[in-house]
Amino acid sequence: MADITMAILADHEWFREQFAKLDELQAQTPVNRGALERVWRPLADKLDVHAYIEEKIFYPQLLTRGTDDPEGETLDAIGDHNDIRDGVRDANAAGVGTEQWWAAVGRTRVANDDHMGEEEREGLSDFRRNAPIGLREALGQQYSEFMRQHPTTKGLTITDRDPQRYVEEFEATPRSKPDDFSLRIGSLKGQ
Repeated sequence: MADITMAILADHEWFREQFAKLDELQAQTPVNRGALERVWRPLADKLDVHAYIEEKIFYPQLLTRGTDDPEGETLDAIGDHNDIRDGVRDANAAGVGTEQWWAAVGRTRVANDDHMGEEEREGLSDFRRNAPIGLREALGQQYSEFMRQHPTTKGLTITDRDPQRYVEEFEATPRSKPDDFSLRIGSLKGQ
């Protein structure tokens, strides 16, 4: 069973592969818009679902168990997620393969690349060092199940979040003691 840090890293690798496929398609003449759509649609959906579930289960746990700068890491990550969502939304509003679409896809890629690098160096590393393996595996199972159940954004509310408010709401929520390994995150069924 993969822990949540490994599940997130696997998604990151998949994102990189999909953007590389878009590069290859862009180099073809003429550009095949259908092929672009077949790569972009699942990529766009997974970027949004990935951010959604990280905000539901990973970042609250990082805020509880991280020691480096979990608040700063979380504030930065939520801001990055907003930039990624904005790029996806702009690309989805443009015609696939148009100049506007490529520009929005490019902004999405830059925001995502920046986010993944920071998350891999900071948040995931911090969490691996400070969260017990049992918790990481339980979160990994929940994360993987959610991703399997949500291959698209259908049924999910994908919206930007105010990073400071996200952290403040977390801090205002009663939490279990650090040595209590119950997740207390409730069921994600139906979300």
